[in-house]
Amino acid sequence: MPDDLDMPPAEALAEAQNLLDADRPFHAHEVLEAVWKAAPEPERELWRGLAQVAVGITHLRRGNARGAEALLSRAADRMVPYQDAPPYGIDVQGIVQRARTLAKEPQDGPIPLRLTAG
Repeated sequence: MPDDLDMPPAEALAEAQNLLDADRPFHAHEVLEAVWKAAPEPERELWRGLAQVAVGITHLRRGNARGAEALLSRAADRMVPYQDAPPYGIDVQGIVQRARTLAKEPQDGPIPLRLTAG
């Protein structure tokens, strides 16, 4: 991924979802991180949380359950404030629940995650 990646949120969500579906969570993290760094202040913690979920999954895939637990828990906490009015169709509640479950019960193999509702 280029360092100067610049995508609108909807496009970034679609690209990150494609990467997650292809079991490439680190690359999804890079897409989400680029949006986080460019996002307006009120959205930054949401995008930071999404990026942390993706890198938490990366840690699980690499066998680092302790690092994954810390990242997934922090990510869930960051995203909770966005549950009542999630922007861009992001399934904040579902992602928070999934991150907390993975933090407590790590799993092996590809880890499915849906970023948007529906």
